[in-house]
Amino acid sequence: MISKKRKLNKKIGLIGFPMDLGADRRGVDMGPSAIRYSNLEEKLEKLGYKVTDFGDIDVQISETQTIKDSKLKYLPEITKTSKILADKVESLLNKNYFPLIIGGDHATAIGSIAGISNYCKKNNKTLGIIWIDAHADMNTEETTPSGNIHGMPLAVALGKGNIKLTNINGFAPKVKVENVALIGIRDVDVLEAKTIKEMKLKVYTMSEIDKVGIHRIIAKVLNDFKNRVDHIHISFDMDGIDPDFAEGVGTPVPGGLSFRESHLLMEMVADCGCMNSLEILEVNPILDTQNKTAFLATELIISALGKTTMYD
Repeated sequence: MISKKRKLNKKIGLIGFPMDLGADRRGVDMGPSAIRYSNLEEKLEKLGYKVTDFGDIDVQISETQTIKDSKLKYLPEITKTSKILADKVESLLNKNYFPLIIGGDHATAIGSIAGISNYCKKNNKTLGIIWIDAHADMNTEETTPSGNIHGMPLAVALGKGNIKLTNINGFAPKVKVENVALIGIRDVDVLEAKTIKEMKLKVYTMSEIDKVGIHRIIAKVLNDFKNRVDHIHISFDMDGIDPDFAEGVGTPVPGGLSFRESHLLMEMVADCGCMNSLEILEVNPILDTQNKTAFLATELIISALGKTTMYD
């Protein structure tokens, strides 16, 4: 079951953010329902957690809106709902909940990180982010080839991009560059790569994972964070996993994390006992087979929250 260290933590506050405005491909707005359907709450309760599902934040669908800026598609609705999500996440942290956010495209992270960062700022805590993704999500309106905001959330968290997004809660950046680690990256735009190099972001590509193994990489990241970060947030885009195991995602890219690599990563996070919030994003049931990707997302969540083979 769960270690004493983990049991002292808390009740889980579950929030759905059913948004697909950040991407061109429809369907990830159904991700929260698909994950809930995979018995998430029941599995967490079997691990000894008390789960409160706060439902979904209301997000208007694209058919009710017009695109006013092709470089920042659906900016007004994304900004508005991100602020609502930020306030909700911060409120949960204030009430000693572990925030578990299920999405929704990766633009979800704009709001979730804004709320977590505001909480950390008010409580003199240092935020660290582990970003698991096929993509770096470091575009801005100046570099984006598509105008899709789900390709921008990490840049926003680091204070780069449109001020309406970066300045949610009145400050930027939300996290220091040295306290961010990207894992599983394998599809980066040219100008995005330039930004990453200039900012000296820690990026662990799939090539590096192939060479040294996921165990060594996540161990290094957690060790690096150990002495300078008080709150670790994991932002897990399911397209970080190879499509052979997670086909139902918004933007699949071959050559990703394997089933076991993904679980080992999350199991090591659980062993560390140092994760303070988690979001699982980009599940697209339209592109899935028998909800397999949502079931995998749920299994990864419970691995990160303490499930072990021997229930020790």
